[in-house]
Amino acid sequence: MRIISRRTLREFWAKYPDAEQSLRAWYANTQQANWQTPADIKHDYRNASFIANNRVVFNIKGNQYRLIVAVKYEYSIIYIRFVGTHQAYDKVDASAI
Repeated sequence: MRIISRRTLREFWAKYPDAEQSLRAWYANTQQANWQTPADIKHDYRNASFIANNRVVFNIKGNQYRLIVAVKYEYSIIYIRFVGTHQAYDKVDASAI
């Protein structure tokens, strides 16, 4: 999958260094993936949550952080829309971000 934009992840782990290893692992795994359907994501990430507008929520670092992405399956592209703490996640509309 092509992931846009890694910079968002780097900026987040600069602020929360304990998330770096988990985000790097997610990035590496996702970059190698070829997800064509939500079931493909679910196969790799059982705890992924699917919401409106092709958004997927991933639990990062043992559910300490949340990552929201928009998936364009037909183009094999993932857009990083949000990465943050649970408190920050609770304040956003995950389906619209």
